[in-house]
Amino acid sequence: MKINRLEAHDRLLHFKKDQEANIVQGFNDCLFKNPLSLALQERSDYIYIFAHPRTHDDGVTKRMLFQPRLRKPSMQTNSYLVRAKSHSDIVDICWMLPPREMWDTYKKGNVTENEVVLWSIDQFLNNRTIMEMADPKDLTEEQSKNIYLAIAKEMDEEKRNKEIKQGISVVASVVS
Repeated sequence: MKINRLEAHDRLLHFKKDQEANIVQGFNDCLFKNPLSLALQERSDYIYIFAHPRTHDDGVTKRMLFQPRLRKPSMQTNSYLVRAKSHSDIVDICWMLPPREMWDTYKKGNVTENEVVLWSIDQFLNNRTIMEMADPKDLTEEQSKNIYLAIAKEMDEEKRNKEIKQGISVVASVVS
């Protein structure tokens, strides 16, 4: 089988652009639409967004999960972490770590070479302790815990209020 190098290169560029757009959209949705993320941003100058792919029950399809957090999680393979300034689109990449079995594909000289991924792999292997250290501006564990508890309480109250309102509208329609 003869491969047209230009066509293969164009497909690779399209694939990379498509993947990047999907990941950026996921981070943006988490940052600007996720209720927990919005609540965290009301109480903190920044949040972390931790992303990691998971395989569906069919064993084939993958989906990316995006989780807003107040504190930096442990560095792990097959994950992405960004630190975002609250209520803005200012984002700093903390790491981009593919699955370990794919690391060789990102090496220098490969078509899929990626500077951020190579740096992240190096940091994972050689400076993980430093990478996992809290930023000097990070909230303490106690502050974070209190914020999460306050948000959980608010969300629980909102849920109960919504259920009560729905119950009242059902009773009102039965009565009339």
